[in-house]
Amino acid sequence: MADAAWHQAIDRFYEQEFDDADPQGSIARMRDLVSVRPEGDAEALFELGGVHDALGLENEAIPLYRRAIGAGLEGSSALRVSIQLASTLRNTGNPAEAVAILESMPDAGVDEGARQAFLALALHDAGRHGDALRTALLALIPTLDGYRRALTDYAAELPGTVTKR
Repeated sequence: MADAAWHQAIDRFYEQEFDDADPQGSIARMRDLVSVRPEGDAEALFELGGVHDALGLENEAIPLYRRAIGAGLEGSSALRVSIQLASTLRNTGNPAEAVAILESMPDAGVDEGARQAFLALALHDAGRHGDALRTALLALIPTLDGYRRALTDYAAELPGTVTKR
């Protein structure tokens, strides 16, 4: 199955077949989809991790995400796996690692707002409340018609560690 067709099959799975009331069925269907890829395929590992994550099986998703990264996941999927891994780490009680991953990422392009939102959550959970609010405000400011300068100044005045972004 060509890459484009496989990605369409993955999209179709989430649109039509994914059923969080049937976790084993959803995992089995995803395993069928990833079985057409080579053993250790980064995209397949990422998608298998994603279905576990979507089903609330975070502890099973984490090693799959790490294996996908180790297998050389590239492009937008590489950015997405970092965001998803960080979110899952935060959910399983490791906000410090989540912050480290999200702060070290390059600009996530169309997913940059998601990266910043998950970073704000992880910073909050790590007890860095000023940094969390600053991150959320700086993500919001570009969407506003007015008050940009004032809000940027207020964000800069918040307590915490100022990080570059």
